[in-house]
Amino acid sequence: MDDGAKKEDDFGTIASDNLADLGEVSKMRRRLTIAAGSIPMIDGAGLDELRKLSVDEGEDNDEQNVLKGSCVVTKHHGVTKKGHAPYNPMKKNQDAMVIAVDPATDTIILGVFDGHGEFGDRVSEYYERKLADALFCHASWPTDVKLSSREVILRLEQEIIYNPRINTNFSGTTLTMVIIRGDHMTGVNIGDSRAVIGKVGPDGNLIAEEFTHDHKPDTPGEKERILAAGGRVFAVEYDDGIDGPPRVWLAEMDVPGLAMSRSIGDDIAHTAGVISEPEFTERTLDKDTDKFLIVATDGLWEFINNDESVQMVSNSDNLKSSVDTLVAEANEKWMQEEQVIDDTTVIVAHLHNFRD
Repeated sequence: MDDGAKKEDDFGTIASDNLADLGEVSKMRRRLTIAAGSIPMIDGAGLDELRKLSVDEGEDNDEQNVLKGSCVVTKHHGVTKKGHAPYNPMKKNQDAMVIAVDPATDTIILGVFDGHGEFGDRVSEYYERKLADALFCHASWPTDVKLSSREVILRLEQEIIYNPRINTNFSGTTLTMVIIRGDHMTGVNIGDSRAVIGKVGPDGNLIAEEFTHDHKPDTPGEKERILAAGGRVFAVEYDDGIDGPPRVWLAEMDVPGLAMSRSIGDDIAHTAGVISEPEFTERTLDKDTDKFLIVATDGLWEFINNDESVQMVSNSDNLKSSVDTLVAEANEKWMQEEQVIDDTTVIVAHLHNFRD
């Protein structure tokens, strides 16, 4: 959560020292909350206006540093864009991304981070700066990307937790990355960002395959772990009868209200069964069927599903326009549904010379 902002972000409560502020929070449909009171909104924002609002303010990662060896990623483009909160003109972008190549092992990393809480931007930015170099230097990196990823992720988390400038009691980040070495892809996931593959289906049309899977508090296995640790899982019902997402709460206090079951940081939530253990998925990328990857934070996935995202990329003229379209369409839906826009980070990577 940004300094001075009254929004829930990924929490069901305001992550501040004054928990009494909880009473000032009004409706929450998805992830962000509008503070109570009369707040001017942006109405009637069309696709062009939202594209300008989002895509003109952010950080691009252009198509560069593509490996020349056997790695099947032939082109990539990524962008991270600050969201919009009318009650917080000083809002920061708490998302981050990393695109890094290691020619020594013919490997590319595509990763996104979705920070949340007062210091969420510092947590996500720390991983953005440190993660790739730490992986490339790990002794097991050339032979075991899962072992090296797990050890580096957890070590960096400990560095952040013990950093006196970053209070992680109610702050943290998700982490979703794909590691592609040659034609083998490993997914590394903590939280509810997501990686999706666009591939040719049995009928010859492009379809979506979910490669990483969101860690939600009510997911079987995740919920059981939280309950066993003494936490609670429930969704808040608001005055208009619309429920928010299931959240994690302490046994006897209505905090922290985290809307995911795995995260980095979030010390209080971790006492209620939330963990930072990454979940790994693996598969070989098929040159005949697998065409591109989408790796994105939930600023995209909250209102655009896997199939819709793949069709948007498929219908775009080029790689950059596919990323810009995904961001703009997601932002437009946020405004329609919530009157706010979440930070949104999207990476698209072409495989096997798709449209190159």
